Amino acid sequence: MHFDKTGFTNDQLIQLYTELVRPRMIEEKMLILLRQGKISKWFSGIGQEAIAVGSTLALDEDEYIMPMHRNLGVFTARNMPFEKLFKQWQGSKDGFSKGRERSFHFGSNEYHICGMISHLGPQLAIGDGIALAHKLRKENKVSLAYTGDGGTSEGDFHEALNVAAVWGLPVIFIIENNGYGLSTPINEQFVCRYLADRALGYGMRGLTIDGNNILEVYKTISEARDYCIQNQKPILIECMTFRMRGHEEASGVKYVPKELFEEWGKKDPVQNYEDFLLQENILTQEKIDAIHSAIQKDIDNGIAAGFADEKIVPNTAEEVADVYAPTSVKIAYPTGNKTEKKFIQAISDGLRQSMERHENFVLMGQDIAEYGGAFKVTEGFVQLFGKERVRNTPLCESAIVGTALGLSIKGFKSMMEMQFADFATVGFNQIINNLAKIHYRWGQNADVVIRMPTGGGVGAGPFHSQCNEAWFVHTPGLKVVYPSTPEDAKGLLIAAVEDPNPVLFFEHKALYRSVSGLVPDDYYTIEIGKAKLVKEGDDLTIISYGAGVHWALDYQKQHPNVSLHILDLRTLLPLDYEAIEMAVKQTGKVLLLHEDTLIGGIGGELAAWIAQNCFQYLDAPILRCASLDTPVPFAIELEQNFMAKSRLQESIQQLLNY
Repeated sequence: MHFDKTGFTNDQLIQLYTELVRPRMIEEKMLILLRQGKISKWFSGIGQEAIAVGSTLALDEDEYIMPMHRNLGVFTARNMPFEKLFKQWQGSKDGFSKGRERSFHFGSNEYHICGMISHLGPQLAIGDGIALAHKLRKENKVSLAYTGDGGTSEGDFHEALNVAAVWGLPVIFIIENNGYGLSTPINEQFVCRYLADRALGYGMRGLTIDGNNILEVYKTISEARDYCIQNQKPILIECMTFRMRGHEEASGVKYVPKELFEEWGKKDPVQNYEDFLLQENILTQEKIDAIHSAIQKDIDNGIAAGFADEKIVPNTAEEVADVYAPTSVKIAYPTGNKTEKKFIQAISDGLRQSMERHENFVLMGQDIAEYGGAFKVTEGFVQLFGKERVRNTPLCESAIVGTALGLSIKGFKSMMEMQFADFATVGFNQIINNLAKIHYRWGQNADVVIRMPTGGGVGAGPFHSQCNEAWFVHTPGLKVVYPSTPEDAKGLLIAAVEDPNPVLFFEHKALYRSVSGLVPDDYYTIEIGKAKLVKEGDDLTIISYGAGVHWALDYQKQHPNVSLHILDLRTLLPLDYEAIEMAVKQTGKVLLLHEDTLIGGIGGELAAWIAQNCFQYLDAPILRCASLDTPVPFAIELEQNFMAKSRLQESIQQLLNY
């Protein structure tokens, strides 16, 4: 192994050595504790330390890194206190995630690290978002995201690289090619010679380097950083290395040929660099011993403190409270003039006023710029706010959700438009496992709104008509909003933008141009989590949202002899249980109405809650009126039969006759 020390001072070379040895010594101690049964699990990066350490030290301390589970050197090179790291690994309350996350699945804004999730690929798009924030602020900064050879087969890898290339983002993507994805060798993962060759297909530079050479890694990343900043482009760097332990210790290494350990053992990044420094008289054995002694003392002290920590005493109230970031959205009641607007105009109005109010608010979505979006919600926005803030995206929903999260980490607000709510499946992992969980995991909020044009009734077939709100209501950490009127749509959308938590904002497509109403001209908010009593009545309570509210009102107009009590939920997560209880009390007969299919729909959850908490008020069984448990058909006659509306009269009569 050849070490080129050109451009390095002796102090820099010694610092690199110290930071290279630190994770190795920590790991060696962790493996001893694991064998002793004192820790539960360990993902080893032995043999790969030069990549994490070299790349981290090549960046500024305030540049974000998205590490993986074999990048201990990132955390130590950022000077995270070992005592707190060890407490993190032990699940201590005093760790970085209050005991809620394992090993390296955590982040820290203080140290500019964004913690991974087990799905690996989504980290890359967060790097896009952070780099976009640097670009928008004209900062000479980069972000850096790691993945492994296995992760390059995930769709998130390709989406993130494509977005970075198309948008010209200053982000460094590092592939740690250690030869195996768990037990699967690279010849069963890809057939290209080098993974870095894939960069050409995205129109970016790609390099393959010796990942075990600390000086080569440091110099390459330093040069890559300058390149990304000067050219405002991304770069892909493949670091060739080898994993000297199992995927995690329990998996073992029987699947790896012994000769590979012999070959790569000779390329050990720590020993080779130490030999080089001794040979060059930059270090003496006495100095090496002193470095080791100081690190060992830090390790011993940290472990002692970690083991002395008291076990966590669960606090349920705190656990629930930390699911969401604290919000201080002020309810701004409108006082000025009102103008008749269609549902879609009210949404556009709220979005425009939010853009005017928040200069750090960025819109992203397919065809939303010059074209104005599939439904023309953002028509004219490019002329008002420019292409930096109104951004057309490639067809890569997952990467754009991840980018939105990266923007949030850097203090931006963002809105992503799913062209249709059905397409959220492509970004499902980012929504469910990144946006929703990040605040609970390590205190980082996701200031992201995802607009979801939803619903049927327009003959659009099974992939443009689904009502999929129940998928997300099941996920703690998200907020799910579903307005039914133009006034509510504007006020709730503005509130969603102001809320620092991730909000899925469902907009029923059939309401866009069919429903109108008076909408305040002013900027105003409606509280998320509060239902609205649409109409008081005595015979029957209908609890609904979205198009279902209008179905109930239409029925009331056609049947004036029936007195309906109609509650519009408006927000599905969190639910307004107080309003639900009051609505149940009013009539004692409850019909839960929604366009979503019956099984697994939110009506089931509402029915269970009412039965458990309001049983004493009921004079009849709780009924649900929902759409058929089939995909949404295309033919109008079939779709009408599918929709819950076709069974509304029957359901009401059944309940009235009870």
